[in-house]
Amino acid sequence: MNWITNYVRPRINSMLGRREVPENLWIKCPETGEMVFHKDLEENKWVIPASGFHMKMPAKARLADLFDGGVFENLPQPKVAQDPLKFRDSKKYADRLKDSRIKTEQEDTILAGLGKVEGLTLVAVVHEFNFIGGSLGMAAGEAIVKAAERALAERCPLVIFPASGGARMQEGILSLMQLPRTTVAIDMLKEEGLPYIVVLTNPTTGGVTASYAMLGDVHIAEPGAEIGFAGKRVIEQTLREKLPEGFQTAEYLLEHGMVDMVVKRHDIAHTLATILKIMLKQPAGDASDEAGQPLALSA
Repeated sequence: MNWITNYVRPRINSMLGRREVPENLWIKCPETGEMVFHKDLEENKWVIPASGFHMKMPAKARLADLFDGGVFENLPQPKVAQDPLKFRDSKKYADRLKDSRIKTEQEDTILAGLGKVEGLTLVAVVHEFNFIGGSLGMAAGEAIVKAAERALAERCPLVIFPASGGARMQEGILSLMQLPRTTVAIDMLKEEGLPYIVVLTNPTTGGVTASYAMLGDVHIAEPGAEIGFAGKRVIEQTLREKLPEGFQTAEYLLEHGMVDMVVKRHDIAHTLATILKIMLKQPAGDASDEAGQPLALSA
């Protein structure tokens, strides 16, 4: 414990009537260096107003923003074995999990919800990058599988927003097993003719890119998102060549046919609803059949 920071400074501040200023009160734009007030950034969906730079958006905020009126059913977090390998590097994995849960107020990387977007029922899955880099472990894999099963039960589309550094090394082979598991879950949806759309956010890399993040019927990407398997530096060192400017960005991938469209965050909900209604063969203003049930795409 640092007794000067944790004890002496608060006592001095209380005696002098000083208030502690939150560290994230002002946020610097990575592109222009502009300082943006935290509240203004939050109200603008975590997009820098002047430059349009898309910052990482918290998973809870993204779900609330996506669904009509911010109303949705939180899907339960599956329970899995904790720290099955008793892994330790510079820190115990169990301690990393504990710290991330306190920091994000989440059980693990994945949050999932069931709700309506412009009247259309869908299941949305979102990565929280602040939870160990949005990495894919057993809990995340199980949450994605359960979300796909819920979409099957509801006969509705599944939309996923990956933001991840890849597989979680602290879970070793158990993490890598989630790649085929999630792939099979997506195939189950496709066999039933249900749409699966991926909205690629910054960053989407590693094992996540090598599995469910590149299996969508349609791939949307946010502006400037980094999307790839290995990092740019690793590829350059392997090939011993300088990569093109903007390599692995959403715009570069769009130009080379790897994604279908690049859409600003403010337009994603409407774009999703429009695409899904076309896939489900529904009129733009109608999202359900006469019984009020979402319609599935015919196989």
